[in-house]
Amino acid sequence: MANQNDSFIDEVTEDLRRDRLFRLFRRYGWIVLLAILGIVLGAAWREYSRSQHETRAEVWGDAILAAEQAQDRVAALSAVDPQGGAGRKALSEMLAAGFEAEAGLDQKAAERLKAAADAVKDDPVLRDLALLKAVMAAGPAMDAAERDRILSELSKAGAPFELLALEQKAVALIGAGRKEDAIMLIGQIQQKDGLSEPLRRRLSEMMITLGAEPERAEGPGPQSMPAPAAN
Repeated sequence: MANQNDSFIDEVTEDLRRDRLFRLFRRYGWIVLLAILGIVLGAAWREYSRSQHETRAEVWGDAILAAEQAQDRVAALSAVDPQGGAGRKALSEMLAAGFEAEAGLDQKAAERLKAAADAVKDDPVLRDLALLKAVMAAGPAMDAAERDRILSELSKAGAPFELLALEQKAVALIGAGRKEDAIMLIGQIQQKDGLSEPLRRRLSEMMITLGAEPERAEGPGPQSMPAPAAN
């Protein structure tokens, strides 16, 4: 009899629990459904946005490749639709400036690069890259004060192209006939961390050209292979 009473109580308790859950679902179930719907729609929107972004990037990339094969590559690159991206427009302008520099239009290339830098002020990497390219394109023809101002900004500690800007400072010093200052600056650059191998070679070549001792690579040199043991 006791077992029957316990079973009856358990059934009543379970019915009450189900009834309470049903009432809670009727009252708050729409919130749960909205949350689930929001998660599903959010995931779908993210996937759609990613797909659209990839499609625009592919279309822009194809347009850039086609422009580089055009008869007037500079005009074709300038006319490429950046698909709403200021960064893409700056990149196409940098490519166009590169072809202008190849054609000997250094001043036009430098002006184009400075304009591209102004258009991406919120992107320090693209901005600094465009300005550095402008200095390199203009060369000695750039106003000395403007060149020094740009390179001083680009060579600040932690700047994206700090080392390359310092290299251009050294090039400017060499061009101005300030040999000792150039040697001192090159030596300082060689002591900095993060030098790429091509940059290290260029700095060493500049030192040799200036008649100074190039930096010696630190650490042990190539080790000879041990002779095989005699049998």
